[in-house]
Amino acid sequence: MVLKDSLMELMRQKSISKITIKALCEKADINRTTFYAHYTDQFQLLKSIEDETLSWVKETIAGFHGKTGKDDFTRNIEKVFEYLIENKNHIQVLMSEQGDIDFQRNLLAVLYEQCGIWLMDDIDLAKSELYFVFLVNGSIGLIQHWLKNGLKETASEMSELIYDMRFHHHVKVSD
Repeated sequence: MVLKDSLMELMRQKSISKITIKALCEKADINRTTFYAHYTDQFQLLKSIEDETLSWVKETIAGFHGKTGKDDFTRNIEKVFEYLIENKNHIQVLMSEQGDIDFQRNLLAVLYEQCGIWLMDDIDLAKSELYFVFLVNGSIGLIQHWLKNGLKETASEMSELIYDMRFHHHVKVSD
């Protein structure tokens, strides 16, 4: 745990590729032998943190499938935002610009696929996929903004916002 916390702290200042095992071990106050007994490098350590986060999300949303009503959807997404708040120290780094974009996309894709959010009845499949890509990437930006600005909105408000963005995608632009 101390290694994971130390990596997250160091990643607040620099990208993972610029973090040395020496700096990580100094921060965690452990020797390199102990580090190498658990991980081959800092990338494997980061991957283990990402995998734990993904596992939690998959476990939490396992029962979501097929529940597409607004109350079900917002309640389920709210649980995820509550997790983000409870684990904000790690999540702020994992979801930041310093984090791995593939992990971020995977996290949101897993979440939205399980919620059935990408299946849109009113548009063809090709466009549905484009909406899904937009929603996933837009959500990453939204979450990054939310985390950076001190989590001002509640988990409930954030889930409502995601719901509104998904289900009110036909926006009229005034002249």
